[in-house]
Amino acid sequence: MNLLDELRTHRLLAIVRGPDPAAALTAVLTLAESGVALIEVSLTSADALGVLRRARAAIGPDFALGAGTVLSAEDARAAADAGAGFLVTPAIAPSLAEGGRLGLPVLAGALTPTEVVQANDGGAAAIKLFPASLGGPDYLGALRDPFPGTAFVPVGGVDADGSRRYLDRGATAVGVGSPLLGDAVRGGDTAALRDRVAAFLAAVRA
Repeated sequence: MNLLDELRTHRLLAIVRGPDPAAALTAVLTLAESGVALIEVSLTSADALGVLRRARAAIGPDFALGAGTVLSAEDARAAADAGAGFLVTPAIAPSLAEGGRLGLPVLAGALTPTEVVQANDGGAAAIKLFPASLGGPDYLGALRDPFPGTAFVPVGGVDADGSRRYLDRGATAVGVGSPLLGDAVRGGDTAALRDRVAAFLAAVRA
């Protein structure tokens, strides 16, 4: 898959992280059914690899389903074996090089200009600006000046209103966890999750 094209097209990456594997799987399927086209399952979730396997079996081989919080080369290989089509890291980590070896695109975490250079040199498909809340949209705008050709995906504290501000400052897409998922990853109301999906999709498509 071409992760950069998917990010440019859909502009929203949903991040699923939670303590209940069954609820996490239900959340993934609800997101997909509600129109979210890019979904990441964090490896810090309970039975994350099992959730990935079951989600992949349910939504098919072509859906943009990835693994997040991928740090080690071993994590990258396990995620690939479980059906991840892309990898997401919180920082420059061995998983970036391993993703390249496996042929999986990597959304690599970076915050400073030095880290952006390192991630780009390491072959990242795009930069996960994390934690985005430290600098906000203005910091993203400042980074865009020296890196006009880099695709940035702010993650961390991005709500529906904030997603629009980041996109207006040049973000390629936004990554959203708890402001979108809410209590769904703990067995909460999926109808409320669908409502939040609608609000985020409206914001990123505006």
